[in-house]
Amino acid sequence: MNQSVIPHRLLRTTILLIAMPLLLSFLPIMSAVAQAASSHGPFSFTFKGNHYTLERVAQPPPTDAQCRAQIGQPCYSPQEIRTAYDLNPVLNAGFTGKGQTIVIIDSFGDPTIQNDLQVFDSAFGLPAPPSFTELAPLGQLNFNPNTPDMIGWAAEISLDVEWSHAMAPDANIVLMTSPVDETQGVQGMPEFLYLEQYAVTHNLGKIISQSWATTENTLFTIPGGRKVISDFDHFYQKAGAEGVTVFSSSGDAGTANPDINGNIYPFPTVNFPASSPYITAVGGTSLFADTSGNYQSETVWNDGPTNGATGGGVSQFLKEPGYQQDNLPASDQQLLNGFRGVPDIAFNADPATGVLVYLSFPGVPAGWYIFGGTSEGSPAWAGIIADGDQMAGHPLGFINPAVYKLGKGSDYAESFHDVTVGNNSQDNIPGYNATPGWDATTGWGTPKVATFLEELIEGTEGQNT
Repeated sequence: MNQSVIPHRLLRTTILLIAMPLLLSFLPIMSAVAQAASSHGPFSFTFKGNHYTLERVAQPPPTDAQCRAQIGQPCYSPQEIRTAYDLNPVLNAGFTGKGQTIVIIDSFGDPTIQNDLQVFDSAFGLPAPPSFTELAPLGQLNFNPNTPDMIGWAAEISLDVEWSHAMAPDANIVLMTSPVDETQGVQGMPEFLYLEQYAVTHNLGKIISQSWATTENTLFTIPGGRKVISDFDHFYQKAGAEGVTVFSSSGDAGTANPDINGNIYPFPTVNFPASSPYITAVGGTSLFADTSGNYQSETVWNDGPTNGATGGGVSQFLKEPGYQQDNLPASDQQLLNGFRGVPDIAFNADPATGVLVYLSFPGVPAGWYIFGGTSEGSPAWAGIIADGDQMAGHPLGFINPAVYKLGKGSDYAESFHDVTVGNNSQDNIPGYNATPGWDATTGWGTPKVATFLEELIEGTEGQNT
């Protein structure tokens, strides 16, 4: 797409996605990001006018305390996130994802991802994954650092790989890439479906992470779009029955998502595949923890009227699944009105409370970057479930029915941080409020992993053995 015809709002969203790279759309504005990243000194994302400026963090990675002192915000390490979400007891008990495989789906590729993961692991004292495989069954394009879309996808891959590994250090990783750029509407979606079908058919792994999406409405208003939804839903339903867990990020523009021309729909919208009733949709929070990672509080991630917020809301096309009908109260039923509510769960996503990622591919200065966005949540949750699959001794598969029963039950407060503060409105499009229990901003909330996995495994017993 020619940059001159890209509407201003979509450009802003796209640059925001480098800080929080859910790939709703990657369009030719990344050269400005790469130029901004060439400056020296502490790294930060600073919103100025209509874009974020990026500054590099020199090696070694800064400590969280240094980030707070120098740029006034945290930059969480794997150890801090593990502490905040109570993953350490699981890892210390030996449930580290051993014997499990996480499949990550992205476009293009990252020519330095093997090296960057090694740097990430060395910096944080993590072991290398037992295996890390890159597959491109549809073919692969040569990486061009002058192609903004390739820069953006490489950044996404770095986040996906490094943070799924951080949560499940002994899980295998399979990175599958498409030579087609997924942007908005149907483009790139059939290719992604092929990759996911290939992964399941070839039994590559039982956990799939996807941190990309398109506005749901673009798919049921353009030729071929409804078939894309139907094809994905049939695949997800079949994959879940075969013990595969699929995560999808809910989006980074709140309720204000664009059509294929980049114009924001004048009403609240959600993203697909997060809105599929057969996957687990991950929303975003602002996580507040101390410099040791001790949990303090969380709110709905919303960086202001136009600066990015967690996706969430109600599908206008896909019907409410039974696990929501059976486990959500009358107030939620009134909101959903018979349609699928998004998301199901959440994870830290605010770039102002972001995580450290190492990048060195051509086109960006090698160094440490602070990432946020709901793209952080899908791979992190994939790692958590890899640990859970090992703990259970079998794949947990489609977890939503058990998650909703757990959310409704007496052990909810022991398994989730219930996020009750915030709203995800953007661009003057009405948003949804956080409430006690499930809501259309952060779902049931973020995990208290040690208890959550115990209860989830009990809730799925016999389901996917």
